[in-house]
Amino acid sequence: MPQPASTVDAALTEPAGATTAKPRKVPRVVVLGGGTVGLYTARRLRKRLGGREAAIVVVDPRPYMTYAPFLPETAAGSIDARNVVAPHRRALKGADVLQGKVTHIEHAKRRVEITPEAGDPYWISYDHLVVGLGSVARTLPIPGLAEQGIGFKNVEEAIALRNHVLNRIDVASSTWDPELRRKLLTFVFVGGGFAGVEALAEVEDMARYAVRHYKQIEPEELRFVLVEGSRRILPEVNEELGGYTLEQLRKRNIEIHLSTFLSSCVDGHVVLSTGIEFDADTLVWTAGVRANPVLADSDLPLDKLGRVTCNEYLQVVDAEGHVVPDAYAAGDCAAVPDLYNPGQFCPPNAQHALREGNHLGDNLARALRSAELEPYKHKNIGAVASLGMYKGVAQMFGKIKVRGFLAWVLHRSYHVAAMPTFNRKLRIAAGWTGSLLLRREVVALGSLHDPRAEFRAASVPAARPVAPPAVSPAVPPAVPAPEKPAAS
Repeated sequence: MPQPASTVDAALTEPAGATTAKPRKVPRVVVLGGGTVGLYTARRLRKRLGGREAAIVVVDPRPYMTYAPFLPETAAGSIDARNVVAPHRRALKGADVLQGKVTHIEHAKRRVEITPEAGDPYWISYDHLVVGLGSVARTLPIPGLAEQGIGFKNVEEAIALRNHVLNRIDVASSTWDPELRRKLLTFVFVGGGFAGVEALAEVEDMARYAVRHYKQIEPEELRFVLVEGSRRILPEVNEELGGYTLEQLRKRNIEIHLSTFLSSCVDGHVVLSTGIEFDADTLVWTAGVRANPVLADSDLPLDKLGRVTCNEYLQVVDAEGHVVPDAYAAGDCAAVPDLYNPGQFCPPNAQHALREGNHLGDNLARALRSAELEPYKHKNIGAVASLGMYKGVAQMFGKIKVRGFLAWVLHRSYHVAAMPTFNRKLRIAAGWTGSLLLRREVVALGSLHDPRAEFRAASVPAARPVAPPAVSPAVPPAVPAPEKPAAS
């Protein structure tokens, strides 16, 4: 069995057949997921408790936390991709980190199974469990979507989208087939929520800027399309700001199809539910999320959407409301009641995830010290969205509506303040300053996604060794007779 990191004590893992954990001097808290909820919970818990009061273990398949609100600006090149992630080893001082995917949860036995990238799966035991596994893209069985679509949930996808869009512009600039050019320069975004609208607006702004450097491409050749199933975009803000955003996007010649669904996209041939058909070489899927599917392979109580059911104290509860001992959950994978809106649940956004993480760390510290827990309640302070360089919309405290440049400043100020670690805040601010003083970088690094492709193509196949002819040891090899000189 592969051993976990040396910083984790030897009692952390147990054989596959073990049912009881070894006795420990301090309680172990295992945090599943190193995203916003997991990182902030572990940081707050370590701040509240000393090393002798609790051992904290964070499990995540990636070695960093991605700050999702900055993904659109990463795709546009406004922020360096390395600066929108917080490395776990640096941000989680005082906690152990295991890099691997959670594949099975057995809370009744107080253990979880982890599958590392290399090596065999192993189990770890715990005393208290925090579930912060987040969400994954919610896809539909649409023909061609799995083959043609690009997700927008992590920094790798943001980098891939940026390189792909710039590469399509590069290829189109040297292509004279009009049908192929149209396909290469058509970019479709499905989903009109914050993620879809911000990604579309930022990438479109970047592409318009990029074609200034291409004499072969006219700006009018770029075609950006947004497909949204409901009758409006940006449901997170009121209809006035949603209408304003719709108007601004259409002024930029972005096609908006409301109350429309994607029916098919086989081989890049897009078919919409309204009957409209066209070819596109880029399709970005941002149409919603769902709870991490690994939760279905657990004994934790779930709601009909696959989320862990919780009470207002962020404790896991069953269908009758009974508390499941030593289990807590928050974030996108948890159904957390919204005390300011009775009967509803907290929306799956960064604003709640960050505050739920901190509150969960505080409550867990109280529980370990046998103190009374406090309910989680947070009144929405507003929503901010970037629509490209110097453009944005914001709704603060439900009443104050801001548009244009000021909203863009509010968007950047709010999110850089929420970014974990001072190191990342400073790097992002420095990057923005550099972009204001210097021009935007619009080079595509397409080979980044398969760096060995050129090496494989250049490599000479190894020649097969040729065995010498078999010669009998009793018979000497024949020596050819010298040729007779030609007659003069």
